[in-house]
Amino acid sequence: MRKPELLIPASSLEVLKTAVLFGADAVYIGGEAFSLRAKAKNFSKEDMKAGIKFAHEHHVKVYVTANILAHNSDLTEAEEYFKELKELKPDGLIISDPGMFMIARKICPEIEVHISTQANNTNYMTYQFWYEQGAKRVVSARELSLKEIREIRDHIPEDMEIESFMHGAMCISYSGRCLLSNYFTGRDANQGACTHPCRWKYAVVEEKRPGEYLPVYENERGTYIFNSKDLCMIEYIPEMIAAGIDSFKIEGRMKTALYVATVARTYRKAIDDYLESEEKYRQNMDWYKAEISKCTYRQFTTGFYFGKPDENTQIYDNNTYVNEYIYLGIIEDVKNGGNCVKIEQRNKFCVGDDIEIMKPDGTNVPVKVLSLTTEDGEKVESAPHPQQVLWVELSECADQYDLLRVHKED
Repeated sequence: MRKPELLIPASSLEVLKTAVLFGADAVYIGGEAFSLRAKAKNFSKEDMKAGIKFAHEHHVKVYVTANILAHNSDLTEAEEYFKELKELKPDGLIISDPGMFMIARKICPEIEVHISTQANNTNYMTYQFWYEQGAKRVVSARELSLKEIREIRDHIPEDMEIESFMHGAMCISYSGRCLLSNYFTGRDANQGACTHPCRWKYAVVEEKRPGEYLPVYENERGTYIFNSKDLCMIEYIPEMIAAGIDSFKIEGRMKTALYVATVARTYRKAIDDYLESEEKYRQNMDWYKAEISKCTYRQFTTGFYFGKPDENTQIYDNNTYVNEYIYLGIIEDVKNGGNCVKIEQRNKFCVGDDIEIMKPDGTNVPVKVLSLTTEDGEKVESAPHPQQVLWVELSECADQYDLLRVHKED
């Protein structure tokens, strides 16, 4: 049995640390250039250096995305970027463009190259091609079934790795190569500037009646015709492993630390439970499903893994997430034995609120907020300002890097 890697996204140094501590085997990040998530915070050179150091100290790998479809004007800068990455020593580079691949192999041949899903990797000959060019891993196209992935595994070298998406948002376009964003707004999804037009609300306009919008709807709220449910394979880990997948990839490089912690912790436990015994995995399924629903999501689907999606994999009446919990902050420091914790708060909460400590081991500890104190020593009753640094006195002890969250009231 192949032991799968759990690969978690990170949008910032804070989120990378969260991913590492909450169960990731590897983390993938984007720099300030050549990544397909230009709107994500992304990593400066200094943060990337600190993140790689932190991850390696915890025996976790770091992969850097450089998966744009490059134009001529990108190539000279790309050479300089790969020279910087050579110094930083990440464990792998995620690339889709053959030109970028050639530059990476020339400048930093000691760093593994993984071929992005953007390269439309749908058959075993494509995998064989990239293997012969020197790629270590290929990310499967999202349009593949588990049966097709198993066939790929049977036709490629044993030491070549398959990475496949396990959880997260689904793109309406083929292997994520979208033209809608560029057409509508001039912002090219394939250069990292996607405006997510697949989540917009659409109507029909007849050519000779401009301005007269004819609704295409399932109900009175209209139709979001491109809006897919999110992928979730928490119930199918045995099938994913049997297909020969080496790395289980979580989507979400624009997500919060709370999302990353929730997904990483849940999949970590599910994978480890299954590797210990299938019986334990089945017994804990209700816990996995309950926990995975505590982060933002758009309802769940199994994507293409068990056949082509149909109308039941789309959400037609809205483009909003289900969001049961609100992220308050990550604990940066503790004192008084852990009853007083330092956070940079992300959402408002008050003295007297009932909140929850979320621990990497899967434990959730209900606590009450006893007091709030600013960095200047001023006692306050609430924390209304995002990114305000506070010392929070809690009714129970917490540890550095635990997360604080609160259940969202209906």
